[in-house]
Amino acid sequence: MPQDLAALTREICTIATDAGAFLLQERRQFQRESIEYKGLNNLVSYVDKETEKQLVERLNKLLPEAGFITEEGTTGLEADKTALNWVIDPLDGTANFIHNLPVFSVSIGLAEGKTPIAGVVYDPSRDECFSAWQGGGAYCNGSRISVSPATQLGESLIATGFPYYQFDQMQKYLHILESLMQQTHGLRRMGSAAIDLSYVACGRFEAFYEYNLNSWDMAAGVLLVREAGGIVTDFDGGDEFLFRGDVVAACGIHPELIRVIHEYWR
Repeated sequence: MPQDLAALTREICTIATDAGAFLLQERRQFQRESIEYKGLNNLVSYVDKETEKQLVERLNKLLPEAGFITEEGTTGLEADKTALNWVIDPLDGTANFIHNLPVFSVSIGLAEGKTPIAGVVYDPSRDECFSAWQGGGAYCNGSRISVSPATQLGESLIATGFPYYQFDQMQKYLHILESLMQQTHGLRRMGSAAIDLSYVACGRFEAFYEYNLNSWDMAAGVLLVREAGGIVTDFDGGDEFLFRGDVVAACGIHPELIRVIHEYWR
């Protein structure tokens, strides 16, 4: 583990905000003809790839001993998931970016095995940089943040996402949505899991849950929630979320929320 995680996280913030500035620059001139498809409903563009290359180059100089787990695979290397790795999404919310919806982010996590130890999520549209390191708390633009004080599902606004593949689980998921619609202040689907998790960390949402996520969608965000005083588990209540892909991140409503999920998911 790097010795000074606080200093390292400050450096990550600089790298993330520079990447965010590049995203905003490219957004102003982006043409839909640049869209590529990695799979069903899975969009990518030259912006994702170029941003990832920039991030990899700078993060490699910052911490040469760390490997990379990246969405676009620009390193061409297979990562050892038990080791120290940068886990990055250069553009979380690609569909939003393509449609000119200003909800997208740069997500940079540093993980030892399955445990995130530093993380930054930068939202360039709102110029908000969320950061955290293990044992150091969570911050937005340098100010300390914490999760919502709510303890009951009936007090909550919850974020979620919709999968773009593996629709065989969709009916179970829709049952959970139906139940939560009747028990909460409402549900929101932002289109960027990293932003959803950041909003849980600062108390804008009481919880976020989703399945079919990748490690780069959540590596930074789950640490933000934990360091802000929240609870993060997989759908079974364990800690396999990072590489298994299902996550529940919440304030004090976590036990009640996971009971609803268990009612339909198991």
